[in-house]
Amino acid sequence: MSSAIEQARSLIDLAQTSLNSALSHLKAGALDNGRVSGSKLDEKQLACYELAYCEAEVTAANVMLDYSQKVRADKGGSDELRIEEALALQYSAETLQNTRARFNTRRGDYGFSREQLAKTLDSDTVDDFINLYLSTEKLEAVGKTILNNEGYVGEYMLDDEKAMMRDSFRAFASDVVMPLAEHIHTKDLDIPDEILKPLVELGCFGLSIPMQYGGIQPDDSEDNLGMIVVTEELSRGSLGAAGSLITRPEIMARALLKGGTEDQKQYWLPKLAQAEPLNAVAVTEPNFGSDVASMKLKATQVAGGWVLDGEKTWCTFAGKAGVLLTLARTNPDMKSGHKGLTMFLVEKPTFPGHAFAHEQENGGTITGKAIPTMGYRGMHSFTVFFDNYFVPDSHVLGGNEGIGKGFYFTMAGFAGGRIQTAARATGVMQAAFERALSYSKERVVFGKAIGEYQLTLVKIARMAMLLAVSRQFTYHVARLMDEGQGQMEASLVKLASCKSSEWLCREAMQIHGGMGYAEESPVSRYFIDSRVLSIFEGAEETLALKVIAKALIERAA
Repeated sequence: MSSAIEQARSLIDLAQTSLNSALSHLKAGALDNGRVSGSKLDEKQLACYELAYCEAEVTAANVMLDYSQKVRADKGGSDELRIEEALALQYSAETLQNTRARFNTRRGDYGFSREQLAKTLDSDTVDDFINLYLSTEKLEAVGKTILNNEGYVGEYMLDDEKAMMRDSFRAFASDVVMPLAEHIHTKDLDIPDEILKPLVELGCFGLSIPMQYGGIQPDDSEDNLGMIVVTEELSRGSLGAAGSLITRPEIMARALLKGGTEDQKQYWLPKLAQAEPLNAVAVTEPNFGSDVASMKLKATQVAGGWVLDGEKTWCTFAGKAGVLLTLARTNPDMKSGHKGLTMFLVEKPTFPGHAFAHEQENGGTITGKAIPTMGYRGMHSFTVFFDNYFVPDSHVLGGNEGIGKGFYFTMAGFAGGRIQTAARATGVMQAAFERALSYSKERVVFGKAIGEYQLTLVKIARMAMLLAVSRQFTYHVARLMDEGQGQMEASLVKLASCKSSEWLCREAMQIHGGMGYAEESPVSRYFIDSRVLSIFEGAEETLALKVIAKALIERAA
């Protein structure tokens, strides 16, 4: 390992130590009878929010340092820094700068004195490291290297099987999805069969389904990394027309594998693997998004099953879907909280377009209307209304044993949704990055290509860094999840990658100038699509406060 990488690691360890101290300080102030009080934490929301981002960045920096070390060991090379090492050092410097800026700005919130910070994150050693690796000279050099090497941001470090998957789905995204993506977006169309049918044949919908149930995942282990590789490449083609297609079957498959009866697994999983039917997830309600425990859609028991009454919203792909994984309240007492929720497999006919309506023989109805959105088009997100809609007992996830356990089945599904969203963010970033590099070479302003100007090169250096970090952090978490770990890391990478994607796509659009604002330019779609990433699969604020910060503070010393 180079001395620079060794130094970076020691300084990131210092940042982690300071972060741990801040978490302990917040915990001490939030205790109530020996337990962390949620209401007391809510009085420190800004501090909790910032600490969640600190944890995400420090964790990502360690991932990048490990990655650069592995590449050096595997690929070797000259004594000069490889691009992986340069980007790891650059990200470490940015992480240190961000962390000390947060702590310096609000020292009292984190329990620091000026003297404490002067000995740690404000020391001359940290300051010199930041000034070196975030210097204009370093950033400009990285930008030139990236531009001269056609956007190469480092080795993927995938085995032969995953590399083959990546190549296959990248080709499909380039040859099939990209030529259709702009038309689907501008006309707000359904995803066409030209995309759907080949993806079924490629096994796309069976990535999270074990072989014994008709999928392509090994029976004895998960393959989150394979799913991530495919998701990234399809999202590079289009977020709305391809990249999000396997999210819903992945969530439903995880829920079935977690709590479904054997009969339900045998019946539904082979169907999901063949996209017959397509499925959607109906969890969010008009007044309750990430606050799953407060859901109110009413399920009333009747002879042979249940009837559903109420409303769900942001139910993506509900029109085309033939089954909705639906969370409903089987215990009407709201004090039962998440323990009063049950998951149902709600069948309906498939409908094209932006609205649907279906009436059952008993008079129950389900209707839906697409919500107009500025981006993420192709799948359509619906508001869905249930009126006395009958669901048989056989469609209660987990059967009798599943009543009251819907919250846990939801959480099992959504953990995969978070890491998959990080992969979607990486794919959109890759597409925007490619367009920005290409345009920076073509567009001539004041006598030379804009890619030759210092400011553009500095932007390219940061874009390359964030893209490499997002990819390798996501791969790292996928490998952890394949080993049965990584639940916290899945939230961290979702938090970091989605915000990075929005910034990168904004800069790609900016590099295009006026053309970036035109609908005919794909970068305008990338920017619009990137904006949704920090909202769905766990809104940024809820994820930071209620999932990440809460867990970090509870386990702090």
